[in-house]
Amino acid sequence: MNDSLCILGLGSNTDATTQLAFAREMLQTIFSDIRFSSILETEAIGSDFHSPFLNQVAIFHSQLSAYDIRKKLKKIERQAGRQPRDKSQGIVKLDIDLIIYDSKVLKKNDLMRDFVQQGINELKEQY
Repeated sequence: MNDSLCILGLGSNTDATTQLAFAREMLQTIFSDIRFSSILETEAIGSDFHSPFLNQVAIFHSQLSAYDIRKKLKKIERQAGRQPRDKSQGIVKLDIDLIIYDSKVLKKNDLMRDFVQQGINELKEQY
């Protein structure tokens, strides 16, 4: 089975520096070749969320299916304390989205965000 190129978007608006550090640590234990972009501070999209957010992009290769990767990402979010009711309160403790999997865009709106484009451009130079 071939390795698929994967791109993630990470974000948090609650204890964000700690949450992103936790996410990086957990992701590195699963995906050995993962690389991370610089962290960017962004304003929330929509009025339901508190600002600012800290966001980051990650890139890696995996033989796992998109479904299995998403399961692992959701588990990390739960370990970081994410609760279903948080979003309704404008809280995002940790959000990790699989944006691209094996050249397929899974989250087009996320891909178009400035922080994602900046992170991808930064990581292209390293990867």
